[in-house]
Amino acid sequence: MNFDIRMGIPEMERLWNELQQKYRSGTIKKQELQLYKKWGKALKLLSSNPNHPSLQTHEIPPLSKRYGLKVWQSYLENKASGAMRMYWVYGPDQQEITIIGLEPHPEDKKNGAYDRVSLSDLP
Repeated sequence: MNFDIRMGIPEMERLWNELQQKYRSGTIKKQELQLYKKWGKALKLLSSNPNHPSLQTHEIPPLSKRYGLKVWQSYLENKASGAMRMYWVYGPDQQEITIIGLEPHPEDKKNGAYDRVSLSDLP
């Protein structure tokens, strides 16, 4: 059971397309290349199994409350300073996942860190 991945509009789609274009043209910088590869791997895992162990997917209740539907977080990397996290929701259609954010892990979850996470508008 595979999921189609959609990029939240406009931020996520613009970022993904920019990284993809730079990669294909050979103009991608080292840090962008690392993000592109990690994000690409996470997207493949997410599309085949949102609960794949290496993604460490879990719901983020403060964001779910803010958006009125379950917002999930999956890891792009772990145990690194500023480790990137991908935020997503199921839908809008069956078998679809929409990526709504890509942010470094909030350092302090207890003091409203998720209030500072900026996500794309939901479709």
